[in-house]
Amino acid sequence: MSQIFRPRRHARYTLGLARSLLKSIIIMSIIAVMNLATVDLNLLVAFEALMEERHVTRAAERIGLAQPSMSSALRRLRALFADELFLRAGAGMQPTERALALAGPIGEALRQIRGALAPDRGFDPATARRRITIAATDYGDLVLVPELTRLLRMEAPGIDLAVRPLTDPTVALAKLERGELDAVIGGHLPETPRCIRHRLFEERFVCIRDGARASRSERLSLEDYAGLPHALFSAAGGDGLPSVIDALLARLGLKRRLAVTLAHVVAVPFAVAGTDLIATLSERVARRFTHLADIAVVAPPIEIPAFAIDLIHTSRAADDPALRWFLDAVDRCAGRLRH
Repeated sequence: MSQIFRPRRHARYTLGLARSLLKSIIIMSIIAVMNLATVDLNLLVAFEALMEERHVTRAAERIGLAQPSMSSALRRLRALFADELFLRAGAGMQPTERALALAGPIGEALRQIRGALAPDRGFDPATARRRITIAATDYGDLVLVPELTRLLRMEAPGIDLAVRPLTDPTVALAKLERGELDAVIGGHLPETPRCIRHRLFEERFVCIRDGARASRSERLSLEDYAGLPHALFSAAGGDGLPSVIDALLARLGLKRRLAVTLAHVVAVPFAVAGTDLIATLSERVARRFTHLADIAVVAPPIEIPAFAIDLIHTSRAADDPALRWFLDAVDRCAGRLRH
C-alpha cells in the first residue's frame, strides 16, 4: 500500500478524533430534528444514490429499485427534510443547498453503519460493485485516466469510474470535502488543509512543431522560439493571459506572438500539424499525439519549471476499503508513468 495511507502518530490521531467528533455532532444535529420512528434507512441509501448519480433512473438502477419506487423515495425524502432536495436540470437532477449540506453527514453515517454491519468482510476488487467519481483536468484525462481504466477493467471490472471535468480547482475541492467527489487529480491544485495530497509524479514541458518543418534532433534558438507564431492551450476558455513562459521570455527581453489560442489541449497538436505554428505542451500529453498528428517533439530553448501532478482525497478513505484500493490503483498507474 502506498505511503499516502500510512497513519501518522499522535498529531494525525488527534486530528482524526477531532474530525470524527465534528462529524458526529453534525449527524446528531440532523437526527435531533427528526422523528426517528419515521426514518427508513433505505431512504438515506436512496439519497446517496441520487446525490452521486444526479438522475432518478440511474440512481434506481444503482441500488436495485424500480424507477417508480425511487420517485416515491424522493417524495418521502422531500417530506422528511422539508426541502425539494433535487430539482430538474436538463436531463438530470441538480441538488439544492440543503441536499449539498446533507450529503457529507449522510454519507458518513452510512459508511459507519456499513462498517459496523460487516466489520470483518474483506474487500475483493474482482467482485466489488462500486462507482467512484473523480475530477480531473484535460491532462489527467489524456495521461492518467486511460491507464487507470485499463487497470480497473483487468482487476476490478465491477467498479465504475465517473470522471468530471476539473475546470475550477476551488469548486472541485469543495465538492471533494462535501463527499460529492472521491478524489481530484491534476496539476497546480491549491493547498487545502482539510484534504490529503499525494504527489504522483512531475511533468516537464516540450515544444511541438509540424513534422515536415522540424526533426526530432532540431535545436531551437531563443530567437526562433520567440519569432515563431505560437498555439496556446488555455483551460480558462482561451483568454490568452500571460503565462510563466511569457514571464521567462520577458526577462530576456523577448515576446512571443500568440497566433492561435485554444480552449482544449487535444486541439493543439492538430492545429500545429501542417502549419508554421509552434506550441509548448506537457511532455506526456505531447507524446500521446505523435502517432495521431504529424508533429515532432523538440526541446524548448529555455528552462521551464516542471510542475507536479497530485492526487487529493479526504480522510474518508481510512474507513472505505474500496476507496483505499482505488487510490492505491491510481498510485500504481502513476508509478508506471514515472518510468
